[in-house]
Amino acid sequence: MNHVHSSVAMPEIPLPKNEPVLDYAPDSEERSRLRQKLKMLRSETVEIPALIGGREVRTGKTVEIRAPHDHGRVLGVAHLCGPEETTEAIRCALEAREEWMRLPWSDRLGVFRKAADLLSGPWRDTLNAATMLGQSKNAFQAEIDAACETIDFWRFNAAYAERIIADQPLSSEGILNRMEYRALEGFVSAITPFNFTAIQANLPTAPVLMGNVALWKPATTALLSAWYTYRLLEEAGLPPGVINMLPGHGPEIGAPILASEHLAGLHFTGSTGTFQYMWRTIGANIDRYRSYPRIVGETGGKDFIVAHPSAHAAAVATAIVRGGFEYQGQKCSAASRVYLPASLWPEIEQELTQQLDDVKTGPVEDFANFVNAVIDRPSFDRITGYIDRAHADPDVDTVHGGAYSDEKGYFITPSVFRVRDPMHETMQEEIFGPVVSVFVYEDARYEDMLYVLDKTSSYALTGAVFATDRDAIRQTSDRLIDNAGNFYINDKPTGAVVGQQPFGGARKSGTNDKAGSRLNLTRWISPRVVKENFAPARHFAYPFMD
Repeated sequence: MNHVHSSVAMPEIPLPKNEPVLDYAPDSEERSRLRQKLKMLRSETVEIPALIGGREVRTGKTVEIRAPHDHGRVLGVAHLCGPEETTEAIRCALEAREEWMRLPWSDRLGVFRKAADLLSGPWRDTLNAATMLGQSKNAFQAEIDAACETIDFWRFNAAYAERIIADQPLSSEGILNRMEYRALEGFVSAITPFNFTAIQANLPTAPVLMGNVALWKPATTALLSAWYTYRLLEEAGLPPGVINMLPGHGPEIGAPILASEHLAGLHFTGSTGTFQYMWRTIGANIDRYRSYPRIVGETGGKDFIVAHPSAHAAAVATAIVRGGFEYQGQKCSAASRVYLPASLWPEIEQELTQQLDDVKTGPVEDFANFVNAVIDRPSFDRITGYIDRAHADPDVDTVHGGAYSDEKGYFITPSVFRVRDPMHETMQEEIFGPVVSVFVYEDARYEDMLYVLDKTSSYALTGAVFATDRDAIRQTSDRLIDNAGNFYINDKPTGAVVGQQPFGGARKSGTNDKAGSRLNLTRWISPRVVKENFAPARHFAYPFMD
């Protein structure tokens, strides 16, 4: 094998700027292009194989990919993997590692800088349209996710990696010290969710950018955008086997991964239960691994908005609508529990219901629709179960919505419930859908309300306070110090931007390793310190011995 030696050059990567968000206004060029791409992808039925060692693998065990907002429409057919394909992917990844980890770091980073440029240009409409059709995101939600956030991940991660590599130790006279930022020994397992194309792009590529190789299992409900993401990376120059894409069900792929002695890391976004199961399994297998696997995960949230009596009612209502119902509430950061003062409740309720009356629900192809379909049948059934129980509960009032239909797509109207018990199930449990619960408290009991808020949920991902009283803002921020990894003041608790608000939470929400920052990238390296002595000692004796 020809080993490629690290380059001594240290070219400085320009400081990135966040990718501008296109607005897709009527008569705009980007709107016309996107509509054409939507029409083209709707007319196709794409076949999605596994990608192992750069080869397309068709297992014959397939699943249909259907549009959530039009579940009669088949967008593609994907081949599912099992233990045999997973074992082969491990072999291919370890083989690819030998060359990839020795590639000069500037060449590795160049792959992702090129990928970002391709997505900013010729691939933008494809990945946006695939996300819209396969995951039922409207044009704006797809744009900020599939295009802008993915581009930002790749550009900013490259810049963060350069800064990590440039961090070198001191050297004393006659000594040269250097830090080598090695890849982990083995492979990283990247398990990605359906709700963000950017997350499924970042989880395998962040470790790979640092010299690792990855086995990537996308959610079966996001395979359309995953397929095009892989093809984009391939065009950007990613070598075969560095990322192996394995469509399939969790247990069949996860079992051989967790059993492999070569598992070096887990990069996960998904359910709390799945993450805890994988962590327990890794713990039970700890004596078989060649090294201790790095475990990085972001799971869920029960994210809050709390309004102080000094808050502006219209701002609070708007934050509920956007924070609670954009992408049908299927965001880990979505606002789903709200605490409002009695003095402001009538005004907030009026503004909230007026705005929600203007919200349209329907398929993504109609750009007037603010809300689209939830992802699949199991999600629809789980969410509507909460709605049905709320309707039947005498201590719950329906403020807005509560209707649903699965006749053509999995549609649920934005639903707001006022609960009389702050510990109601809809205030505690992650619903992951367009359901927001409101508890109205007496103004004088604001401080008590903060204590209730803090102990209500085991999650600690995002949260927001609305107030104009600076003392109240300080008090809330201090009291809820452990309650949210991303905390917002007078803003909705969603919409973290790479490079501006690195994302992640603690408690049952994850390991808080902050995707979109150098903190995450440092989890995927195993540093080696090299000391070179220009004048080695020739005798053991020290001066103190004279």
